[in-house]
Amino acid sequence: MHIMEGYLPATHAVGWGLVSAPFVIAGARRIVKLVRDKPEVKLLLAASGAYVFVLSALKLPSVTGSCSHPTGTGLASALFGPTVTTVLGAIVLLFQALLLAHGGLTTLGANIFSMAIVGPFVAWGIFRGMTGAGLSAALAIFFAATLGDLATYVTTSLQLAIAFPDPAGGVAGAASKFLGIFAITQIPLAISEGLLTAVVFNMLSRYSRGELLSLNVLRGRAAAAGKVAS
Repeated sequence: MHIMEGYLPATHAVGWGLVSAPFVIAGARRIVKLVRDKPEVKLLLAASGAYVFVLSALKLPSVTGSCSHPTGTGLASALFGPTVTTVLGAIVLLFQALLLAHGGLTTLGANIFSMAIVGPFVAWGIFRGMTGAGLSAALAIFFAATLGDLATYVTTSLQLAIAFPDPAGGVAGAASKFLGIFAITQIPLAISEGLLTAVVFNMLSRYSRGELLSLNVLRGRAAAAGKVAS
């Protein structure tokens, strides 16, 4: 999801920036309201951002000659929702571009869209859908983190395919090539991220239960406990 500096045509770089901007603005407003209404979640919010930074900064060599990263956005998406995660991801990507040479400023909008918008929305939808259906939160967070990671790389592949269509196969042909570059490495990496995120979520469920109840993340469990008690 770290498209390097200067790699995209200028029109694409500007276009992805314009598409991503409303999500960042909405997320910033959501964070202001969240911190004002529930100041007790500040530490959890900071920890979620740190989780995104650490995981997405891991640069792992790909068997196809490229490199891959976990994204870390599944946890924050489940806890705070997708737009808050957009802001966390945008901050992380900005610092990584400036300090680690991961991605770039001209490609920041495109990288935000793939890692901090599409991935979080997919992860949030899966988490809410599975927990709403009565499945365990730990199982839901595993699938949310795994598929959110994969959705990010699918999006990046499509972004690159749109920018650099194959002379013979067009956008579809280019997309299949870019997906092939990432898929072999990214699928096991996404599963590993899902497992790690499930472990972290289980720890938070034990030691930060009050905050998770405040965020309605554990509302299914809380309701079930209430019914048993009554």
